[in-house]
Amino acid sequence: MQERLRILKASAEAAISAAENAETLTEIRHQYLGKKGELTLILKELGSLDPEERKQIGKAANEVKQAITDILALREETLVGEGSCIQGAIDLTLPGLPPVSGGLHPVTQMCYDLNDAFLSLGFEVFSEDEITSEKYGFDNLNFPPDHPARDTMDTYWLAGCEEKAGAERLCLRPHLTGASVRYLKKHGAPARFVYPGRVYRNENTDARHERAFFQYEALIVEKDFAFASGQLLMRTILEKVFGRAVDIRMRAGFFPFVEPGFEIDMKCLVCGGKGCKVCKHVGWIEVMPGGTPHPNVLRAAGLDPDVWSGFYINIGLDRLVMMRYGVDDVRLFHSGDLRFLSQFR
Repeated sequence: MQERLRILKASAEAAISAAENAETLTEIRHQYLGKKGELTLILKELGSLDPEERKQIGKAANEVKQAITDILALREETLVGEGSCIQGAIDLTLPGLPPVSGGLHPVTQMCYDLNDAFLSLGFEVFSEDEITSEKYGFDNLNFPPDHPARDTMDTYWLAGCEEKAGAERLCLRPHLTGASVRYLKKHGAPARFVYPGRVYRNENTDARHERAFFQYEALIVEKDFAFASGQLLMRTILEKVFGRAVDIRMRAGFFPFVEPGFEIDMKCLVCGGKGCKVCKHVGWIEVMPGGTPHPNVLRAAGLDPDVWSGFYINIGLDRLVMMRYGVDDVRLFHSGDLRFLSQFR
């Protein structure tokens, strides 16, 4: 049996020396040291030997096992070194490569800044799913049945809902305003809340428009809320976000869910009001439409319009970011181009 152990050791050493990869070494380990390996089979025969011979053969078998294990480990180290792409000695005193740091997307940062501004004024932050329905996207907001915004040319309707209506006709939310009714039906009035998020429009893209973009809507619902207080709110928020007073102007505008409605323009900060492609060469850019909630919207939320009033604003979040950084094309924010986005880390 001593001779068998000697032959087994010599055979294992030769096989290990000839191995050219880690997979082969694993097979050799199983062949000689595994549960059904050659050395294990020899050890199973020890029970048939007398005590003295059993002691000698057991000691020799353990020495062979340790020798094979050591040779396997040495060969593994050699194979790793041969396969390494690092040539020569390594200088451990050299400084390493600094990790690349990330940062918030500029639209996300603007959203957080607006959250901080509104939270400091007693508002709550609310959110809803990006899939909504005709009921919340249009019916509750006083959109007439033939309004063009309901067409597939403007809104992304989900497949299989073509013949359905109301709550069963689903779409990607075309605006955030439907969340106002959802919130008011759940929490009631008085209320002060904001609801940021992504919206989707089926339209052509240009320097000011994207098919998927971000809005930031705010709503106050109180008794006898003054319109002038809403105007002061807008000026306060813009001043807090930009760190200085911002020139704005207010124009009458029509939106089905407000009465009266308005559009807020701010002086284009890309061109300083001189005129560029972002502001269509007029020096002003629309950043937030809004107005007083229409009585039909309040009724859809279960509120009496003779008792409750309020103030909507819908901030074009992407456009506000364009003004903050002087970016002349909104599509850059959604391009995924790290060369552009790394500027805002």
